[in-house]
Amino acid sequence: MNTAPSSPVAPEVSVVLPVYNEEACIDSVLDELLGVLDARLGRAYEVLAVDDGSTDRTPALLRGQAARRGNLRVLRLTPNAGQSAAFCAGFRAARGNIVVTLDADGQNDPADIPSVVARISPDVDCCCGYRAKRMDIASKRWGSRLANAVRNRALGEEIIDTGCSVKAFKAVFVRTLQPWDGLHRFFTSFVAMQGGRIVQIPVNHRTRSAGTSKYTNWRRLQKTIRDLRGVVWLKSRTRRCTVTEVTRG
Repeated sequence: MNTAPSSPVAPEVSVVLPVYNEEACIDSVLDELLGVLDARLGRAYEVLAVDDGSTDRTPALLRGQAARRGNLRVLRLTPNAGQSAAFCAGFRAARGNIVVTLDADGQNDPADIPSVVARISPDVDCCCGYRAKRMDIASKRWGSRLANAVRNRALGEEIIDTGCSVKAFKAVFVRTLQPWDGLHRFFTSFVAMQGGRIVQIPVNHRTRSAGTSKYTNWRRLQKTIRDLRGVVWLKSRTRRCTVTEVTRG
């Protein structure tokens, strides 16, 4: 366990963890996450736990964890602004050149982080995990498959599991994204719009051991359809070009 008041080495990897009312599991999630990163990542890192206006004991638990761990930073959003805003706040505060996203409910396996980070290279700008064996109820699995199919057809993409939060990005592709509610479902689309190269790998998925889900299929579907229309329009209006300096001052 890192007990120093601050990390003496600038982090290469920043793990962004949005947290909302997860008092039942946040201690165990952070214990496992930092244990895996210490033992297996092999790079200097930081974890940014972004408390999205929690109303339970989560803020106090995060402060206690941060007091014991030099490479854990805690941000707090006021009021609750949603998962996308929490991710974007973490992206902007991140000091690493590689940013990793993860959920705080314990269903994502921190052991997959070294694998997604390792895929980032001069030729790869984003590595997306997909849940090879999803441990959710059937209705959630079916809803996710339908949403992924509709999304990919509309955007001309082949993202297997956009709902899986286990992703690694070169920080330059996500640091300045404008936060809006639902943006996190389209992170890979915005990477692609910037010319980013994306790979996908299978990752582990686990049942939720504590706490409650913040989403339902119907609520997610309503928001995603509305947002998808906007992203399709934005993609149609996006232009990329190469800039070459031809004079020197």
